[in-house]
Amino acid sequence: MTSMHFSIGLCVRMCTVSVLGVALAGCATMPASGPETSVISNTEGQPVAGAKVSVVTVTDAVIGKLKAIDPPSNFLETFGDVGPNGNIVGRGDGLSITIWEAPPAVLFGTAMSSPTGGGQAVVANAANVRPTDLPAQIVGTDGKIEVPFAGSVQAAGRTTQDIAQDIVSRLQSKAHDPQVIVRISENSTANITIVGEVANSVRMPLTAKGERLLDALASAGGVKQPVGKMTVQITRGQRVEAMPLQAVIRDFRQNIRLKEDDVVTLLFQPYSFTVLGAAKSNQEIPFEGTGLTLSQALGRMGGLEDQRANPRGVFIFRFEEPGLLRGDHQPEALGADRRTPVIYRVDMRDPKTLFVAQSFPIKDKDVIYISNAPLADFSKFLQVVSQIVYPIAAIENAVVF
Repeated sequence: MTSMHFSIGLCVRMCTVSVLGVALAGCATMPASGPETSVISNTEGQPVAGAKVSVVTVTDAVIGKLKAIDPPSNFLETFGDVGPNGNIVGRGDGLSITIWEAPPAVLFGTAMSSPTGGGQAVVANAANVRPTDLPAQIVGTDGKIEVPFAGSVQAAGRTTQDIAQDIVSRLQSKAHDPQVIVRISENSTANITIVGEVANSVRMPLTAKGERLLDALASAGGVKQPVGKMTVQITRGQRVEAMPLQAVIRDFRQNIRLKEDDVVTLLFQPYSFTVLGAAKSNQEIPFEGTGLTLSQALGRMGGLEDQRANPRGVFIFRFEEPGLLRGDHQPEALGADRRTPVIYRVDMRDPKTLFVAQSFPIKDKDVIYISNAPLADFSKFLQVVSQIVYPIAAIENAVVF
């Protein structure tokens, strides 16, 4: 009986050794949330869709290079704060012209008079003078208007006051003390366009006040989406610049005056980054258009998982513009969009990293990945072994006793 027990025990031990051998061979294929730190670090120079991957350790110098190449948008620096449009007349504008003349002789109209004993017409007072409103004048393609007895008058590019003075000077020898007022009755040139995620897309005329960006937004009825997720874009000629709407509201200097033919576009851009690996939870996290730093991103995702994460294995995966890291790396263009894959590596065990993380910018569509610590993988292996060995040991004990 003892010999049989010994044989069975030997057989069980041999089975245990065989199973452990299989388990050890399968260590490389144990479940994992993603690549190990060493695997990611060795990705340097490997091709991805025609481009070579760059693995870059985040330092102050790297952050300085990122800020220098991709500075924050600034409406004031890009467009300047132009002066009010004033009453500048343009081609296609409609003008209203009113003329007064001193009695008794009038060129354009008649003056109310009262008869005297001598049969002469004498004006009673200035209130009897009637103004003459000329038919609406449309500024032609040559920039001129036609005024009776004054001829062709240059209007485009001049203020209404300058046009009125020009008409008066031409009528001086023909009318008695003429007075002229010129007004813009139809504004066809000094307009801006507001489109996008606004309550009402409008074409807004500019006045002598000098309308600013937020004035235009208010005239369009405001935005449809939350302010923190809106981007405002200004197109002026060949120049295009965009800023988070929240940043414009916070900084009054960015609320610049608009210029004729400006196009203001409101864009709904829900920025987000994705967290994968040994984090508290794997998820997509939205953030405001004003931007987010790495330290803020780590806080929003709940930090690293203490039992699993490798603090030296925090990585940010991103596509960058070509030449961004030229000098340290020579990334190649990626396909038609000419962007290159870059992996930023962060060592959270270095105390200085906590300062650097406060300046490293997180961008839309970034992927933050935290790799498993080596001991976490070893712990998984022990769990696998225990699940196999303990039942076999229980069988052996049952056979022996």
